[in-house]
Amino acid sequence: MAGLMSADEIFEQAHNAAAAATGLDDKPMQIDYPALKEKIRAALGDRKVARCHINKFLPEGYEDQGRFNLLLLTAGNVLFDMVIGDSYFRYDVVSVGQLDKVQVIDAMWDNKEKRREEPFLSLRLMHGEEAHLLLALDDEERASLLKFASVVMAARNPEK
Repeated sequence: MAGLMSADEIFEQAHNAAAAATGLDDKPMQIDYPALKEKIRAALGDRKVARCHINKFLPEGYEDQGRFNLLLLTAGNVLFDMVIGDSYFRYDVVSVGQLDKVQVIDAMWDNKEKRREEPFLSLRLMHGEEAHLLLALDDEERASLLKFASVVMAARNPEK
């Protein structure tokens, strides 16, 4: 399968996202990048990643855990939800086959800072009491999310 990414390539994307996750009014992220690289390597092992989507803004309920998260789908259809913060790293792992529900939401949200409604796209991957959320607020993010959704849906519900 062409375009598969290694743990080191995922680390590079996480490193770039960490820089982008710091707003103008925020203190820069204090991440030990060599340690983060080793944590990502340990989590993924030799698995190859087929899709990566980075949430630039943490979904509701993740606020106390980090500053951003990335969702990875391996070539073997295993989902990793990695949350990264200044001194925080955690990941959840679930097989696509274990998902109870896949939900795409295309709606509007009330942006209080800009005082207007703006479109968003959300992919919610649910199993048991857990939900893993992919968020998209702009066209580039929407394309990433829709590709991720397409791969998950094809693996979970293949056409006969």
